[in-house]
Amino acid sequence: MKKGIYILFIAITLISCSDFQKTLRSEDSAAKFKMATELYEAEKWSKSYRLLNQILQKYRGKPQAEKLTFMHAMCSYQLKDYYIASYHFDKFTDIYPQSEKLEEAAFLAAKGFYFNSPVYSKEQKETIEAIEKLQLFVNSYPTSQFLGEANTLVKELDFKLEKKAFEIAKQYDLIKDYKASVKSFNNFLLEFPGTSLRNEAMFYRLDAAYNLATLSIDSLKEQRLIDAITYYKALKKSFPNSEYMEDANRMKEELQQQLDTFITKS
Repeated sequence: MKKGIYILFIAITLISCSDFQKTLRSEDSAAKFKMATELYEAEKWSKSYRLLNQILQKYRGKPQAEKLTFMHAMCSYQLKDYYIASYHFDKFTDIYPQSEKLEEAAFLAAKGFYFNSPVYSKEQKETIEAIEKLQLFVNSYPTSQFLGEANTLVKELDFKLEKKAFEIAKQYDLIKDYKASVKSFNNFLLEFPGTSLRNEAMFYRLDAAYNLATLSIDSLKEQRLIDAITYYKALKKSFPNSEYMEDANRMKEELQQQLDTFITKS
């Protein structure tokens, strides 16, 4: 029984493939439109896309063009060709500004840029572009059904930029370029005042400032000790129960001792 069902399934599949190939090679645009639509509704994105590619230009200016253009863009999106999908969805919004699919097309165009954003350790040009596209969508469609998802995507992309800036500053600390690390963490905290990495960033800024101060020559030491203590106070004020406070307190005691000694000598 199972063998019979399997054979029947194979036969149907072969007939289906045969019909697709026959339609693909034919000159019948209407037949291609019909099959492309059926395949699209069955979520057979690759096959639908191949047929749509063949007839899209032939339907330019005709009533069916709007539907075909949207389906064509959606197939690209579902096939994860996000650069092409965003391009076609953008084009759709330009050509059909009155379409009932306008809002969805605008959102998917922006979301395509989100998928092209690389991991935080790489160059973030695409991430910045994706944020701009999604923010433009949010501003253009403030009551959209996609608003919540768009805002979530923006937050995720924003965090990626935060993470990259944070890791750059931290890397300076690890390679003992403490002056650059302090400067980078200061810039990070100014650029991302609401970051979830604020506690960690303030501690590593203190750590870099501590090392910079304690290793400085006498002509630079006093001010750097004062700066480091200031960073300690900022950390303690913002995060009095920070998991880093034990280390921070130890640093502060040593900084204060060195500052007192320095002032006494002067």
